[in-house]
Amino acid sequence: MKPVARFNCFRRLTLLALTGAAALSAQAEIPFLPAMQPGNPLATAVAPSPAYARWQSTLDAFAVTDQQVHPASDGVLFVGSSTIRMWSRLSQDFRQVPVLLNRGFGGSTMRDCNALVRELVIQYKPKQVMVYAGDNDLAEGRTPEAVLSSFANFVRSVRTELPGARISYISIKPSPLRAALLPKIRETNALIASYVQTVPHARYIDIFNPMLTEGGLPRPELFLADQLHLNDAGYRLWQTVIAADLSLAPPTTEVTAEPLARSLLQAAASR
Repeated sequence: MKPVARFNCFRRLTLLALTGAAALSAQAEIPFLPAMQPGNPLATAVAPSPAYARWQSTLDAFAVTDQQVHPASDGVLFVGSSTIRMWSRLSQDFRQVPVLLNRGFGGSTMRDCNALVRELVIQYKPKQVMVYAGDNDLAEGRTPEAVLSSFANFVRSVRTELPGARISYISIKPSPLRAALLPKIRETNALIASYVQTVPHARYIDIFNPMLTEGGLPRPELFLADQLHLNDAGYRLWQTVIAADLSLAPPTTEVTAEPLARSLLQAAASR
């Protein structure tokens, strides 16, 4: 089979599998959203999710902040793990954005973001959602397909409540501490990039490749001493890459075709 044909075949199989995976994830990972709406008689019958119990103190802290300064809707919301939480200059780096919220919580996974999508995202009614999560999932042993399933269910939940919102997935970064996970990181990024191409008003933001050396290794100068979290230079690079996605230009779902095709073919060959 020719490489192009193999790529198209694998892509079709991936998206077909995703349809079933997202449906299963919707049942297994989070309560169905309408049951959680105030006033719904089913709400009292739904037990809190394990993710809510795990992150209750963080959610309580967000609630206190919201009471002090009630955030306006129709803004840009960043959600995800510690890379987002530790972005202390986020509002300054994107000061052209009139309403910007940081809802990062350290140690979280894409599964957590999915389970807590109402508390972290939907209640704020943002016009754009920037998601960074997934590397902690892989570090905990979840598969690239499982991360994709969590993200697809996250998208489904947001679009059910906020059909006009843009959703941008920031690719998983290549940190030196997790260099052993690079093959799984590449596969996860490729799967999500391919999925995003099928979603209206969505985009995949590639920060993975700009953070590699010419030899394809993580650039240590972009990280703190722990070789996991970004330093100022790392955040400056992220700001440069992400800024274009926060422009007023119409949303696109373009992804560089050659690296994506190569990644998908490599993933297919390894199966």
